[in-house]
Amino acid sequence: MTERTGNQGAGREVGPGVNSYLPTRLARATERGGTITFLSGDGPGDRVEWAVLHEDAKAMAVALTRRGVGPGAHVAILGPTSRPLVTAIQATWLSGATVVVLPLPMRMNSLDDFVVQTRARVRAADTTLVVADAMLAGFIQPEPGDPPVVLLDDLTGDASDPWAWEAPKDDPQALGILQFTSGSTADPKGVMLPHATICANLDAISAAAELDPDVDVRCSWLPLYHDMGLIGLMTLGMTTGTDLALASPQDFLASPGRWMQWMSDHGATATAGPNFSYALAARALRRLAPGTLDLSRLRVALNGAEAVDPKAVGDFVAAGAAQGLNPGAIFPAFGMAEATLAVTFPTPGQGLRTDPIDRRVLESDAYAAPGDPDAETTRHLVLLGRPVPGLEVRIVDPVSGAARADREVGELEIRGTSITTGYYRRPDATEASFHDGWLRSGDLGYLVDGELVICGRIKDLIIVGGRNVYPEDVERAAASVEGVRAGNVIAFAVDGRRGKEALVVVAESKDPDLEAVRAAVAGRVRDVVGLPPEEVVLVEPGTLPKTSSGKLQRSLCRSRYLSAALTSR
Repeated sequence: MTERTGNQGAGREVGPGVNSYLPTRLARATERGGTITFLSGDGPGDRVEWAVLHEDAKAMAVALTRRGVGPGAHVAILGPTSRPLVTAIQATWLSGATVVVLPLPMRMNSLDDFVVQTRARVRAADTTLVVADAMLAGFIQPEPGDPPVVLLDDLTGDASDPWAWEAPKDDPQALGILQFTSGSTADPKGVMLPHATICANLDAISAAAELDPDVDVRCSWLPLYHDMGLIGLMTLGMTTGTDLALASPQDFLASPGRWMQWMSDHGATATAGPNFSYALAARALRRLAPGTLDLSRLRVALNGAEAVDPKAVGDFVAAGAAQGLNPGAIFPAFGMAEATLAVTFPTPGQGLRTDPIDRRVLESDAYAAPGDPDAETTRHLVLLGRPVPGLEVRIVDPVSGAARADREVGELEIRGTSITTGYYRRPDATEASFHDGWLRSGDLGYLVDGELVICGRIKDLIIVGGRNVYPEDVERAAASVEGVRAGNVIAFAVDGRRGKEALVVVAESKDPDLEAVRAAVAGRVRDVVGLPPEEVVLVEPGTLPKTSSGKLQRSLCRSRYLSAALTSR
């Protein structure tokens, strides 16, 4: 196990070495003999050796080179999770080019937004070539000034001459991934991740999670256009030769119980997912007879794409017990695209741990005072571990930049070997995101005994009557009401009567008695948070705006509310 140190969360430094270039790692990983299994539905899947996929990728890299792709080029890749898509990602690196994985549409009723977002990202990335699945190519018909589009199925090399491929010259500082943030549609920001930065975070993940390529089996359904799916599971498996069972988000959403079945069938030891996926998995597990599955090998069930919901995770643990799930496998972590992926990890085996704090003191004094675990006014915040090797974290005053002491709430800042070099062709955004060499996360949190706790996003904070109310508290209170769709609630502040800030709650519901639901939400929020909503808006399921990674978009929801695009039913 790699040593990890404390002192304001400082991790052991990991510098770029001779193996900090992805094509070099990909070649070496094939020597391990590991496999990737492409899962589809309830079938056994297509099992392929990493070495075989590597040869396919070399042939595809030749086809890319013949289309003008090489060092300095940017290849945008669009398609559902599949063997050709994964091959295209590796082939792009083997050609010396930069990977830009484009998001898929979240909902069928958002296709117009999807077309606009896709073209915005393609142009913002200075894309050389778009590689698209045939099913989606029709949505990105090139306009004047757009790059050419080639179908995945047409991107084949000469199978009789696999050695036509030539390895690109090692360049750890070259851009390996351009990862677009998943918020704004009109102004996409591309996070620049050089090979050395990616490799440093991959090494940090392996060390902090104590991963062993000879023993571990990863299972993932996460989208490959999201950093956790692309880097934390797929690329980590690809560059270490670790066995990976890979499914698509669509197959998971069609039947969430498949996730647990896949892990049982393949003896998975590590997986990851956001809050809603663990809630869906718990529901599926509760329907099974004890001993139907074997989840006993699972030791890392990472949750870190958003603020960890203790209830969702607790329900998952309880439901999984009858299938051999070890509670210590729960792995709450913190990460962000601007840090490549992982920022803080707990020690494996600790499971879910929370810090019970007094909500009123937190809101009024920005201090995490320990609270009575059973009190209604206590907020249970999840401990997210210490920085992974190579990174440091600190908490500072968001305005003055002065350092905060333990349990004093401020903005999280990060620096180290895994931090982005900036936003692509956005020097303004890059400059605004750094402070004295530290990356400003935009998150409010605190440190306790060297471990990180996140309270919420600065931009989402609701300031009412001198209180700093966190929308997560309001949303979880509203979501506990019967008739409200869990995970589909947004809270924000608006200018209310007499110029004072007021609270608005927007929730999805399909309950026929909307007035009763509305009243129950208002009462529950008032009882739990001590703040009555100015208005409770109930909308149809699938209405709330979400990012390509499934996160709720509070600011966009607020804008739609103010423009009267959201109306009560």
